[in-house]
Amino acid sequence: MILPGQAGEGDRRNGGGGGEHGQAVGMEYKSATLGVSTASAPSTPSGSPSPRNGGGYLRITGYASLWGVADLAGDVVVRGAFAASVARRGPGGVRMLYQHGERTPVGVWTRIEEDDRGLRVEGRILDITPEGRMAAALVRVGALDGLSIGFRAVRARRNGRLRVLAEVDLWEVSLVTFPMLPGARLQ
Repeated sequence: MILPGQAGEGDRRNGGGGGEHGQAVGMEYKSATLGVSTASAPSTPSGSPSPRNGGGYLRITGYASLWGVADLAGDVVVRGAFAASVARRGPGGVRMLYQHGERTPVGVWTRIEEDDRGLRVEGRILDITPEGRMAAALVRVGALDGLSIGFRAVRARRNGRLRVLAEVDLWEVSLVTFPMLPGARLQ
């Protein structure tokens, strides 16, 4: 078990030398738990969304970050930290990846907003790639339920062992097996 303040290099990648899977230099990856709604595109006649014609999807919703909660690496995000980045990029500019793999986008984020609890995301896992089909199947059975954010810290300060993130540039929100922020859950 890793306790807050004891996270090692393998627990948070900061892209120092390009990182695992070729992540961008300066990128950081954080985790939270994915909330899932149970909707998917209906099977309908040809031309409509369905798993058979490449238009099927699984709707998901959850919290990619929670305000004021320290993650396993000792980072705490404050309310408003994502506002400028989300306003600039919009949900379409934030990628939905599988396990932070830049070559494995698995869907699209349709809504990203800060609320009283944290950074709430809504999106669709698409079935147009093998990775998307696998991710959707794993989410449906409860084997994949984590979210992890890929970001660059813009403004941060130290508060004892904690790093308080006041502004971050959000690049992506990934579906992951092991989230860094265990306290974020399905509503």
